[in-house]
Amino acid sequence: MSSYESRLNKTLDNLITKLMGVRAGRANPELLAPIVVSYYGTTVPLKQLASVSTSDGNTLVINVFDRGAVSSVEKAILISDLGLNPQTDGAMIRLRLPDLTEERRHDLIKYVKKLAEEGKVALRNIRRDELETLKRQDDVSDDEKKRQSERIQKALDGYISKVDDVVKKKEAEIRTI
Repeated sequence: MSSYESRLNKTLDNLITKLMGVRAGRANPELLAPIVVSYYGTTVPLKQLASVSTSDGNTLVINVFDRGAVSSVEKAILISDLGLNPQTDGAMIRLRLPDLTEERRHDLIKYVKKLAEEGKVALRNIRRDELETLKRQDDVSDDEKKRQSERIQKALDGYISKVDDVVKKKEAEIRTI
């Protein structure tokens, strides 16, 4: 049962990490987490090539460790779907995040809901796997199987409500001007 809970928790943590990458009006270094850079013929996550910090509420500062990789980092940011224009100053890149329009906020909320639904599906799949494992156990009585399946469902319901809470907070954060 504890491995079941840990799998549910990992799925929730994964969703929270994905939601941190969704821009909600203020600069967050996690926004750049999915960016990979072509570096000497291999693709490398941005956080391995540079440190990312915020200088004010709307600006991200990227300090690239290797000056030779600055143009590759710039190119990776430009081809990402973030719609940001990097401003380079030596080994430092500044990204000014424009204010969100109402239409963009609406699109972000739809995207957050899509991520939440994917998370819920993943949670349900974990429940299905756990129930199938329970059904295959011959040494457990039917009454015990029923009790365990109710506990499995109750744990799932708790995690789905946690997903809903996280999504509500993110939506409120996106709607805040």
